[in-house]
Amino acid sequence: MLRPRIIPVLLLQKLSLVKTQQFKNPKYIGDPINAVKIFNDLRADELVFLDIEASKEKRLISLDFVKNVGEEANMPFAVGGGIRSIEDIRSIITTGAEKVIINSYAVENPDFIREASETFGSSTIAVCIDVKKKLFGGIQTWSHGGSKASGYSPIDFAKLMQEKGAGEIIIQSIEKDGTMAGYDIELIKQISEAVTIPVIALGGAGNMDHLKEGYEKGFANGLAAGSFFVYQGTKRGVLISYPEKEELKFDAYR
Repeated sequence: MLRPRIIPVLLLQKLSLVKTQQFKNPKYIGDPINAVKIFNDLRADELVFLDIEASKEKRLISLDFVKNVGEEANMPFAVGGGIRSIEDIRSIITTGAEKVIINSYAVENPDFIREASETFGSSTIAVCIDVKKKLFGGIQTWSHGGSKASGYSPIDFAKLMQEKGAGEIIIQSIEKDGTMAGYDIELIKQISEAVTIPVIALGGAGNMDHLKEGYEKGFANGLAAGSFFVYQGTKRGVLISYPEKEELKFDAYR
């Protein structure tokens, strides 16, 4: 049995590595390229970089940054932030990333996902679905860093993204982000059961048991986290880490 991919998700703010909690109060963590070097040594499965301000500022993630990561990383990596055109994707892939992650523009223009997948192949196109409750409106998909409600339920939007050709769904609980209290397992399970493409769990993982629960009970194909890989201890001291091979034995689960 193939084990799930274990994926550090690293947030960028003005090209610095930061970590948020419930998408708020970014805390400086360090230099992202130094983090790539450490994850090289720790043999991470893959990396994800998300520019958390790009869509709000109506710009693309820095291509110079993508190039620097591509020159340093020994593992596949994906990037997201401000992608709104085929040319944006082409520039990112040409610069070194294996995949792009689209969030806000997928909500604004779902047909763009079909155009992107037909141009580059579905395996290149991942859609990140950010989810939280709306006051008096139930659980919804949000965009622009969790600031705009879309009107889509997470399940409906996941199905739509699969229909449009997305190769992968990242499902992220905004309310769980940075809490290290565990994934929203019910949400992950619902999305995993609603689509046939790979589903990556994100938001809330704080230990290996949380990862295993996301796989065993949420049926996720990949397990992503931020705080779990950059913090240590109850005081959240900054220490980049990645599980040892022995910890990554998921054969007994599911």
